[in-house]
Amino acid sequence: MNETGMRNPACGIDSNGLKMTGAVHYNFQPAALYEEAIRRGEAKLTADGALVAETGQHTGRSAKDKFVVRTAETEDAVWWDNNKPISSEHFETLHADFIAHAADRDLFVQDLVGGADPENSLPVRVITEYAWHSLFIRNLLLRPEVEALASFVPEMTIIDLPSFRADPERHGCRTETVIAVDLTRNIVLIGGTSYAGEMKKSVFTALNYILPAKGVMPMHCSANVGPDGDAAVFFGLSGTGKTTLSADPSRTLIGDDEHGWGETGLFNFEGGCYAKTIRLSEEAEPEIFATTRRFGTVLENVVLDAERRPDFDDGSLTENTRCAYPLHFIPNASETGRSGHPNNIIMLTADAFGVLPPIAKLTPAQAMYHFLSGYTAKVAGTEKGVTEPEATFSTCFGAPFMPRHPSEYGNLLRDLIARHGVDCWLVNTGWTGGAYGVGSRMPIKVTRGLLNAALSGELNDAEFRTDPHFGFAVPVAVPGIESSVLDPRSTWSDKAAYDAQARRLVGMFIDNFEKFETHVDATVREAAPQMAQAAE
Repeated sequence: MNETGMRNPACGIDSNGLKMTGAVHYNFQPAALYEEAIRRGEAKLTADGALVAETGQHTGRSAKDKFVVRTAETEDAVWWDNNKPISSEHFETLHADFIAHAADRDLFVQDLVGGADPENSLPVRVITEYAWHSLFIRNLLLRPEVEALASFVPEMTIIDLPSFRADPERHGCRTETVIAVDLTRNIVLIGGTSYAGEMKKSVFTALNYILPAKGVMPMHCSANVGPDGDAAVFFGLSGTGKTTLSADPSRTLIGDDEHGWGETGLFNFEGGCYAKTIRLSEEAEPEIFATTRRFGTVLENVVLDAERRPDFDDGSLTENTRCAYPLHFIPNASETGRSGHPNNIIMLTADAFGVLPPIAKLTPAQAMYHFLSGYTAKVAGTEKGVTEPEATFSTCFGAPFMPRHPSEYGNLLRDLIARHGVDCWLVNTGWTGGAYGVGSRMPIKVTRGLLNAALSGELNDAEFRTDPHFGFAVPVAVPGIESSVLDPRSTWSDKAAYDAQARRLVGMFIDNFEKFETHVDATVREAAPQMAQAAE
């Protein structure tokens, strides 16, 4: 492997015509990337040996600056209501200008893979101008064995040049920042932003486009597997507990963010984790906290104190502080990134309206309905005192990364659930005893107890009632769980207020789902919640 810092002849010209006349650092390993990042002033060391970098003005994804090339192939395949188009002509100009901009720069190349299933993997060549970006993406994707690199043939190329400034008129984009994705040729151009997460999500976007045509379901989820091989999938938006609940010491972690479900079962898309660190606690999340003290971990926008120790309570740079580390830094992580078919699918929501039960069993049609809805609720700002929650609907629990229409993913998921007899559950980690400001957050002990009962099969023999508003099945009693918490209405002191809040939430679901009604069959439409009359 070439770690001399000299140009590697094999990478002098890639399949997209990128001519590299500067030094090309090919597949550098962590120690060499540390040296380069520090020498170039890109990053610095923490007291414990992690690498910390700042991303400047962009401390998160630039969703409004992401574009997909509109071609004859993508015209009818891409969900354009959710994806901004860029013309082939503008992309070609942008591509040529990227090549010119990169021509005399020192660059870093990593040859990596997205997807732990060899039959459904995507070999990716990632070209960056920052050494710390090269380490970041090396941590996040799967790393081929050294022997395999000699014959590596990329099927996707990402070129990440933070120093590039786009010209909106010339390149057909919005600002000087651009993320342009050509799904026909699998080329991604990232310019004007140093936020490393753009690279990771570009690979996810490509897999979300490629895999459904192969009958493989791409999922924005975490996954784990029990000692008896029983796998579970956890869908959920930010703040719902996806990472926390899947990190169970008694189960093996397959991955924390992106997976595929194919003919042989589940497989991780990634070889690492990109965890939020704001207010990270050693007591609450010891395994993730431990990774921040390891050589090889990249900390992003984390503030250091005078002794160069991370201050995870300091959000002065951003609330979106992160750490990126290889999956094997987690003690109970899977070595293969694969498992059999899931026994259970968990859809997590943090309902700040206090309406949904802590757990409910879903039919396949209901599962598709709630998957397409992708509901959670955010607590609004409190500058003027207590305010009402805000509903959030992100279809497929990951709308920003879905190039195809949600119904494609929904139909595929429903078919897989039916084929493999998977039990589906909606788990509410939000509020009980009232909405936000009146009630309290669902105790984590209750959520874990109900989750364990579902995963162990204990709930299979439970007695269920039908929720009058949402129509799903809710257990009446679960050993070790106070029965009243299973019936949200009974936890409210003001029952009329609950009824009004429930009807309001039902209305939000119905209004949001209107855009999907013509794309799903009658069974899914019938799975919608109903405006039930107030209970006695």
